[in-house]
Amino acid sequence: RHSGGEPAQGDPACARCGHAHCYHPGMPRVQPDKEVRVTRKSVVTGVVASVLMALASLTLAADAPAAIPPMALIPAGELLMGKADAGHLSPPHTVRLDAFWLDTREVTNAEYLAFCRATGHKLPFFWGMREFRSGADFPDHPVVGVTWHDAVAYAAWAGKRLPTEAEWEYAARGGLVGARFPTGDDLTKEEANFGGSGPERVGKYLPNGYDLYDMAGNVAEWVMDFYDDDYYAVSPKENPKGPEKGAFCVVRGGGWMGGKMCSDVISRTALKPYWVDFAVGFRCAKDAAR
Repeated sequence: RHSGGEPAQGDPACARCGHAHCYHPGMPRVQPDKEVRVTRKSVVTGVVASVLMALASLTLAADAPAAIPPMALIPAGELLMGKADAGHLSPPHTVRLDAFWLDTREVTNAEYLAFCRATGHKLPFFWGMREFRSGADFPDHPVVGVTWHDAVAYAAWAGKRLPTEAEWEYAARGGLVGARFPTGDDLTKEEANFGGSGPERVGKYLPNGYDLYDMAGNVAEWVMDFYDDDYYAVSPKENPKGPEKGAFCVVRGGGWMGGKMCSDVISRTALKPYWVDFAVGFRCAKDAAR
């Protein structure tokens, strides 16, 4: 598990996982004085507060996103998650998912700025820092420097939610069975932004089989699940949603600073829900009508 780490230094390999030029999400920027353990009840309370704030800001409706990212309908199906003898990735287990909608692109700076203007929500921590392509000067780049709570609040405002960890992995595979990456068994720098110098605009690289962009590289992404080392051993088969509570939340996909092997479809990391990172953003999901 990669959590709470600084950007790995040294060449040719990271001392923690052996990957060349690896980056481990988890660099804290703002921490409360007191440890916080999140529960689903506290999440619901925060979402309700965000919705009420949005309703109180209807006079600023003109600031709503001019173009919400298009969503792709991900068909219902089964997914084999995990692998044998691999720590928190074990054991391998099959899950079955209902159909759902997923943003084809990561949430952008422009979209997140519209949310902040409409609700009074604080701007991302790295806003205005060009090295992280964060700010109004980079409208089509993925937003970074947001906490899990920020991502949940944005999703509620947009009438959506974060994807579950299982939904994210199923969608990232793009219909491929057993492939290591979203587009096949290998990943090149012509296919994804990894080991780079900063985030790229969303949708720059070719999509996977479900027309989803940047499911590998660019920025890693918050998902809805709380994290537990042993969750794969007790995961329900039908539409798993993660543990009921936890001190960490799951992050999926590899960021622009990470190595190729951290951008595969099975790797999972974890961050505290109030931490921010310059290589972590998010995308939103929505239930499909039954």
